[in-house]
Amino acid sequence: MSTHLPALASTDEAAVAPRGGRASAAGSALEKSLRVLEAVAAPGGPHRLTDLATAAAVPKSSAFRILASLIEQGFVRQGADSRYGPGPRLRGLSALVTGGEPASIGHVLGELRETTGHTVHLALHTGETITYIRKLEGDQPFRTASRIGMRMPLHTTAIGKSILAHLPDEEVRTLIAATGLPQRTPRTLTTTEALHAQLAEVRARGFALDDEENEPTIRCVGAAVLGPDGRPVGGVSVTTVTLLVSPEEIETYAPALRAAAQALAPLL
Repeated sequence: MSTHLPALASTDEAAVAPRGGRASAAGSALEKSLRVLEAVAAPGGPHRLTDLATAAAVPKSSAFRILASLIEQGFVRQGADSRYGPGPRLRGLSALVTGGEPASIGHVLGELRETTGHTVHLALHTGETITYIRKLEGDQPFRTASRIGMRMPLHTTAIGKSILAHLPDEEVRTLIAATGLPQRTPRTLTTTEALHAQLAEVRARGFALDDEENEPTIRCVGAAVLGPDGRPVGGVSVTTVTLLVSPEEIETYAPALRAAAQALAPLL
């Protein structure tokens, strides 16, 4: 049975007057997006497209386009039943404001850093890239160039490859067709054959490696964080430098990494 949401604005879109009489077309689009996002976060979800459009007082076609963009950015998640609910970035933003979940997320990441002694990243799957949302520096005498908010390719990073390994093959092909496989270092995988072969290994092992494929001298191991529907919402990784940790040694972090990914799943 569908859930009817309380309308957040008049259903007559023309009646939504610009505040202060100065709203531009961009401002109007922003207001529509915010109303849709507010409707998604309303109790009783996940919600149907029709209910969201009504609650946000926007045409159904506009609501669909807004939701598609919000899904790509990680603020909204669409379930297998085609209903919409809060995505990991919206939950994370809410947690930052309330001081709730980040403590749990921070605890999981902190334990992983203490176990390995190296830098830990948490990233979300944002369309054709990953976006770092948390970073804890390790206790080693070096600092990585990554920063919160930075977007990185899927095919060159350990987190990205762990995400690709959990997507349907057809979706992976679509992503590759859209982005290509640009080379970032001499070790970057630049052919679909090589990438698909490595993704098969990732699925078998449960973790992915980035062995100087994204940045020279940097070595990472990553695992996907899966949502309730089994699709990857992001990933977690341990990052170090080649001088300190060999490929064989970094693989020994995989059990702790996979445990962290499982612990993070209900928090994203």
